[in-house]
Amino acid sequence: MSRRSELRDKLLRAGEQVVRTVSDRRIDPRLGPLSRSSAAKPRPLAEIQAELDSLVGLESVKEQVRTQIAFLQIQAERHRHGLADVPTSQHLVFLGNPGTGKTTIARLIAEMYGSIGLLDKGHLVEVDRSGLVGQYVGHTAAKTNRAVKKALGGVLFIDEAYGLSPGGPKGSDFGAEAVETLIKRMEDHRDEFVVIVAGYPRLMEAFLRSNPGLRSRFAREIEFPDYSAVELVQIFEKMARDSEYRLDEDAHATLSDILDRSVRSESFGNARHARTLFEQAINRQALRLAGGVPARLDREAVSTITTTDLIDAAKLLDTQQP
Repeated sequence: MSRRSELRDKLLRAGEQVVRTVSDRRIDPRLGPLSRSSAAKPRPLAEIQAELDSLVGLESVKEQVRTQIAFLQIQAERHRHGLADVPTSQHLVFLGNPGTGKTTIARLIAEMYGSIGLLDKGHLVEVDRSGLVGQYVGHTAAKTNRAVKKALGGVLFIDEAYGLSPGGPKGSDFGAEAVETLIKRMEDHRDEFVVIVAGYPRLMEAFLRSNPGLRSRFAREIEFPDYSAVELVQIFEKMARDSEYRLDEDAHATLSDILDRSVRSESFGNARHARTLFEQAINRQALRLAGGVPARLDREAVSTITTTDLIDAAKLLDTQQP
């Protein structure tokens, strides 16, 4: 037999072995479905909780998340001992202005639910009105069902959920259809996925009243407070450290003053504002350094943000305010 024929036979035998292995995995109840065996394992709960604890501020939010996870863990232990289950909903309402960490917390909760076995996957599917509402009759139910299908085994996070209600800025009958479809799927697929709706506190109240069966589906409402100026400074400095930048001595006081004077309103960006300020500051630093300097710059020069950079960045942001 030629070497080419031998190689072909070996490849065929290897392929047959792979097929047998795949087939065995599909039917072996100890291994479960193939998709589950090949899926990445969830992070340990302690690691996810450590990330939660490392977030700036949000102390009341962190405490409520810890309480929720502790309750679920003890309920699992009660179930193991044959004690009665306490029927509770795991769906949540997040109330807060933009940039207050709602999406980050939703992702961590999804991971935690996956880590403790409440959800099969623990992934996050993020949508807004456009991801649920169609443009013609019958389209909305199909889009909402697709979003739910993607979220099975994880968390469906609906940002700016008030846009689905007639009282919302983009409300329509199609939005109401999405809500009705969602409520039905929350019942049909109970324990298979979790829904978290989020948005401005004032507008979310109108959303929760828009359907008689909506509010009762959610276990609790968690309020996300705006960040203080001190917390925004900490967020900015963490972004700088993570990107290997530093503030010079005078820039620390300038940063505190800029963030302390930031105009607060319902549309204030919170952490997004701090991020935008950081991005503009390093842009201003780049322009400053690029103008008439030697061909090579030392490490300190390219990693330092100065007072001038911050002031120029803040002025640019002020001109962009509506």
